[in-house]
Amino acid sequence: MLITLEQVEEARRNIAGAAVRTPLVRCGADAPVDLYLKLENLQPIGSFKIRGAANVMARTPREQLARGVLTASAGNMAQGVAFCARRLGVPATIIAPDTAPATKIRAVERMGGRVILAPFAEWWRTFETRTYPGVDATFIHAFDDLDVMAGNGTIALELLEDLPDLEAVVIPWGGGGLACGIAAVLRQLAPGVKVYAAEVETAAPLAPSLAAGEPRPVVDYRPSFVDGIGAKVVFANMFERARALLDGSLVVTLEEAAAAMKLVAERNRVIVEGAAACAVAAALSGRAGSGKVVAIVSGGNIDLEKFSKLVAEV
Repeated sequence: MLITLEQVEEARRNIAGAAVRTPLVRCGADAPVDLYLKLENLQPIGSFKIRGAANVMARTPREQLARGVLTASAGNMAQGVAFCARRLGVPATIIAPDTAPATKIRAVERMGGRVILAPFAEWWRTFETRTYPGVDATFIHAFDDLDVMAGNGTIALELLEDLPDLEAVVIPWGGGGLACGIAAVLRQLAPGVKVYAAEVETAAPLAPSLAAGEPRPVVDYRPSFVDGIGAKVVFANMFERARALLDGSLVVTLEEAAAAMKLVAERNRVIVEGAAACAVAAALSGRAGSGKVVAIVSGGNIDLEKFSKLVAEV
């Protein structure tokens, strides 16, 4: 099932008190593409995840929220849920992988969220079961949820209002909620716009899955500084949505992602995290077209010491 425009318009009203309308700016790069950056890293929590979290919680009855909310996240959805929970005065519990960046964990704790670190396999099971032992709370899925996708789809409304003649959009692919939310709106309002996912070579399950016509696991999965996206597998229902909505997945190298981080910092004075850099790198390659292309800068939550080290090595 795809989200409707009515759901997305409702989401825009629901999130107005939490999320902000982020700027769309032209990238200062010398490149074979007229590139624009949608700066979701300027949201109050540093990423787009606040949109989906705010919409889900606005649509959940208060008596249900009262017992608390639960999510599984490596960092950005965790912050979105914790931020919105604090605004509503309800407890938030976050199940995070034990490889999660300390910067993101500290941010969640500053917002009052309780973080439980778990081994990767146990953390991943939480996405599938939508529960965690010992935690009685309303589960908010980071991507496989229509209300989350409707919240993310509000980005597409802003894009079309700010750049009505855009030709393509490149979106980081983690679980698929951002890409599918944006694509669902564009398919209804601007079907001629190309929509591409962006993945990193060390954890890119979508591209081979689309090529095979069915979900395929990553053979050589490797964690990296691109911690906001990347997985070993694609959820089956997210794969079906991607196959229906996207024009493909563009895979970039770690080196290309790091170079994009440096370029955006130098030319636009903007700090982007690895996931966002993948979208920028894919767009800069020209594979999404040479016209007006938007890269969704999904977040900027990266440790500054790590960022400095990465861009210094490029």
